[in-house]
Amino acid sequence: MILTDELFEKFTKLIYKKTGIFYELNKKYYVAKRLEKRAEILNLDDLNDYYTMLKFSEDSSEFDQLINDLTVNETYFFRDFPQLRNFAEDVLPVFVRENRNRKKIKIWSAACSTGEEPYTLSIILLEMLDKPEEWEIEILATDINTDVLESAKIGVYENRSVRDVPPEYLEKYFTKRNDKYIINFNVRKPVSFKRLNLMDENEMNNINGCDFIFCRNCLIYFDDESRKSVLSSFYDSLKPGGFIFLGHSESVGRISSAFKGQRIGDSIVYSRPR
Repeated sequence: MILTDELFEKFTKLIYKKTGIFYELNKKYYVAKRLEKRAEILNLDDLNDYYTMLKFSEDSSEFDQLINDLTVNETYFFRDFPQLRNFAEDVLPVFVRENRNRKKIKIWSAACSTGEEPYTLSIILLEMLDKPEEWEIEILATDINTDVLESAKIGVYENRSVRDVPPEYLEKYFTKRNDKYIINFNVRKPVSFKRLNLMDENEMNNINGCDFIFCRNCLIYFDDESRKSVLSSFYDSLKPGGFIFLGHSESVGRISSAFKGQRIGDSIVYSRPR
């Protein structure tokens, strides 16, 4: 099967229009292999036929499966530890002091992949909150990829996923069975999973009242216009005073001027102004 530059542009425009994910020409080989795989499974001989099917089909299931194949990303527990340490030891205590009477916390893990991030956040809250059982904790975990969400719900991980988990946490919050690690119930309990396209404004508008939003290592796949759109939705989803955390190579300040930057601990963090 041949993917011409012209046809590649058609595919990437269609993907961008529906998801906000933007693939430049240097990703052509990566995209082509996944297009070819899907076309072969469907017994199509031509990628033009596959494009026509995706563009005009009223059933979105094949497009969703293609997005699953395109968006599989490696992640692991306690990824980007310095940022998580800043959240746990510096930002969270500020939040707790200001909300000790309310004792409710809502976190949104956007682009949660196979679940390591939301479960890590759950572990952090169990460790850092004084009497966490007295808190109403809600962690919403979303992703566009239905395959990774199913894996996240199962909550069984290989060694590579837990390689950065502190040994005492590994013993406390996981059950080892053969060569797998199963996340314990008390970590799972506050976490709910949902499929979500970050460019779906209606769905995004339904998420509100968040104290913290984590969207790390996701917006690097978006262009500037899509990033601004997503950050605008995040702004609306946060409570006044709520914090947002992006990946280490992403900057809230470069994308949007709506958020307030402040130094808490040894890092600059961004929040929705009160």
